[in-house]
Amino acid sequence: MEINPVKGTHDIIGEEADVYFNLEMAARMLADIFGYKEMRTPIIEHSPLFVRSVGESSDIVTKEMYTFLDKGNREITLRPEMTAGVMRSIVSNKLYATNDLPLKYFYFGPCFRYERPQAGRYRQFHQFGIEQVGVKNEYEDAEVVLLGKRFLEIIGLQNVKVLINTLGDQQSRDDYRIALKEYFAKHIDNMCEDCKRRLEINPLRILDCKVPEDQEIIKNAPKMKDYLSVEAKVYFEKVISILQNVGVTVEQDDTLVRGLDYYTGIVFEYHDINDEIGALGGGGHYKNLLKEIGGPDLEGVGLSFGEERLYYVIKKILGDDIPSNGLDYYVMGMTEEAINTNFDLKDKIRSLGLSADGNNEIKSFKALFKIATRKKAKFAIIIGDDELKDKKLTVKNLKSQEQTTISLEDAERMLPSMIEEYNNNEGE
Repeated sequence: MEINPVKGTHDIIGEEADVYFNLEMAARMLADIFGYKEMRTPIIEHSPLFVRSVGESSDIVTKEMYTFLDKGNREITLRPEMTAGVMRSIVSNKLYATNDLPLKYFYFGPCFRYERPQAGRYRQFHQFGIEQVGVKNEYEDAEVVLLGKRFLEIIGLQNVKVLINTLGDQQSRDDYRIALKEYFAKHIDNMCEDCKRRLEINPLRILDCKVPEDQEIIKNAPKMKDYLSVEAKVYFEKVISILQNVGVTVEQDDTLVRGLDYYTGIVFEYHDINDEIGALGGGGHYKNLLKEIGGPDLEGVGLSFGEERLYYVIKKILGDDIPSNGLDYYVMGMTEEAINTNFDLKDKIRSLGLSADGNNEIKSFKALFKIATRKKAKFAIIIGDDELKDKKLTVKNLKSQEQTTISLEDAERMLPSMIEEYNNNEGE
């Protein structure tokens, strides 16, 4: 019997795996130059961690978590997002007491949500994110927004708009909740069941409803900006000003609240201008998250991106022109004796930090070139009887079809420089 992948999951292979690798390399490089250190947390956590941090009114907790009892009768959840695990690690390891503030961490990993699979959205998905904890400062918030924008630029997504809003301070949110509750109470009988539940638990969540009929009602709801305290308004305007000074244009979205209950101040999302897929990523400021799970009263700000979402948009923009992680050299041994040389040469090429593969059994010239092309090799190295006799290598550029001959003795010097020249020409 054939066993298929679980619904909402998929195998990441070939070109898609190459794109994920490149996304993660770019993210790792950027996080490093911004001063973030990597953190790796478990995929499974005790369920109360997510209920307390993500929020009981969020769709994640009420509908989407994969929760089970383990053999010790403990309630365990596959993480639906990664911020809560980072906070738990900070508390468990007392990182706030042994490191300078702010704490700055980045992470990669799979997450799990039981939601309807659609374009760029799966039940198992992969996140890259950052968290900065320990300082409440407009510059810290702006830096996180800036890092996200720079990341999208590095991976080639230039047509991106940054949506931003603020949920204000505690007094602002309390006043706004009262206004929302009064407004939605007049319309709630005609709204979806989720909105009816949210009205009692957290009316701000109604603003995140995706039901078209409810969105029409939401358009006329009170706006957060009309309930901001003077201090919250000044803080918000300062964040926007900092971003504009470094060339990041933002668009204020009064309905933006994000899908997690722990956000308390600035919230933001990144959207591709030309695509209706929704948010590519986003984040926000949180005041009480660390304290909620037993830590000190330290505020933080973070963001995350879904790699599946990013791949979907990149694929749509670039089509078949997605950059490939092909080989540097594919080495072709045309005889049994040549295969021995082939094996040694591949080892030498790899020791130079270049990628190499080649045949370990006799195949036709035509078949080997087809393999080299499928592996997206930059060069083919041909070793036949003549090359063995003259102690030379025939090197063919598979893009330009230009062919040259180098001595086996010069290979260690010539092969890296040929790749360097190839890459320089590609970048022009």
